[in-house]
Amino acid sequence: MPAVSFQQVAKTYSGPRGSLRALDGVSFQIEPGEFFGLLGPNGAGKTTLISILAGLSRATEGRVTVMGHDVVTDYAAARRSLGIVPQELVFDPFFNVRETLRIQSGYFGVRHNDAWIDELLANLGLADKAGANMRQLSGGMKRRVLVAQALVHRPPVIVLDEPTAGVDVELRQMLWQFIARLNREGHTVLLTTHYLEEAEALCGRIAMLKQGRVVALDKTSALLAGTAHQMLRFKTDDALPAGVAPRARVTGRIVQIAAHSAVEVEQLLAALRTGGVTVEDLEIGRADLEDVFVEIMSGSRG
Repeated sequence: MPAVSFQQVAKTYSGPRGSLRALDGVSFQIEPGEFFGLLGPNGAGKTTLISILAGLSRATEGRVTVMGHDVVTDYAAARRSLGIVPQELVFDPFFNVRETLRIQSGYFGVRHNDAWIDELLANLGLADKAGANMRQLSGGMKRRVLVAQALVHRPPVIVLDEPTAGVDVELRQMLWQFIARLNREGHTVLLTTHYLEEAEALCGRIAMLKQGRVVALDKTSALLAGTAHQMLRFKTDDALPAGVAPRARVTGRIVQIAAHSAVEVEQLLAALRTGGVTVEDLEIGRADLEDVFVEIMSGSRG
């Protein structure tokens, strides 16, 4: 039995200007104990899919199950099997951190779990904030509490929707150490993130969504192996020559260009020299998940 199953899931929104097909026949399964990544650009349908999984939205077509429980016909059991960390910082301003976690436990009928709450507080760097009111916490601390709330009833399936967006490096490292431990202990993890280096490091398998459809679904290693080219990376303050610019991905001063052979590398470097481009910190490395993602989303991958 899969931990999570999406079967031909579609979602259509109707409005005065017509209808929008947010999801179009999405199907895949996540096996128990997997660390699974769900990637896609903004508007691809990731949040819609997770909202359907959480029971916050209902699919127009298709079926979704969690640990064998249908999210519509067996909602309570499906929801008990899920721990969801949302993108938004939602909190109750009237309680302190420990009270918030005890109340969240009560929603799932869990009592006398102070030892687990203490463990969550310690592993998420919240032990010294247990008595602090939620209003007093920084954004990063509030996000830690959201993670603790999602885990307080020990769900078999953990859903992380952009969990490290806008948080500091310390929390990011602390969170991933703890989640990786829970995954090793048998918890299934579904992650959506725009930090593709996190997905590459953590996820054993990945699905990519584009315009509501699955356009890639494979082991992370297989997705990376399917890209034969190397990446030429360097820094420069100069404008790239017309023959090179269309092929380059530029982030600030960092330029990345795909090269399929040593001859192509030589040609690129010659073009840069001829164009008067000063190159710093030149390196040639394998393509990473970001390169694969851009390739698939642009439709240039065969």
